[in-house]
Amino acid sequence: MKKVFTFLALLVAGYFGYLQTEPGNPSGSVQQLQQSDQRLEQAFQNRTSDLQIAGSGRVTRVLSDDLEGSRHQRFILTLASGQSLMVAHNIDLAPRINGLREGDQVDFYGEYEWNERGGVIHWTHHDPNNRHPHGWLKHNGRTYQ
Repeated sequence: MKKVFTFLALLVAGYFGYLQTEPGNPSGSVQQLQQSDQRLEQAFQNRTSDLQIAGSGRVTRVLSDDLEGSRHQRFILTLASGQSLMVAHNIDLAPRINGLREGDQVDFYGEYEWNERGGVIHWTHHDPNNRHPHGWLKHNGRTYQ
């Protein structure tokens, strides 16, 4: 019985530790957000793409949806570092963020692609084929994936 209790205690402690350090949990600490911003800044400077990353930013502009091919909700985030990112969130595979406004905070986990304007975050949804890491967006306490 003691072994079972010890195992369960370790399992619960490990789970809560995972929640604090999960790559998709940028709200974990200011240090994690700064590291994310630094990695995104380096990716921009080095013209790096295909970078799976979590981060957080403020909405500075809500754009019209991209309706060609797979439909995407698009908006611009500004990171604490000042870097701008466009988010292209596939609304054929994940729910739209309704009521998104300038000034809103959005956390993200997705793939960074370089462009001359700061970059794009996409793959912010589940992969129905399980070939790519599942991404997500968080807004006002709700996760969109």
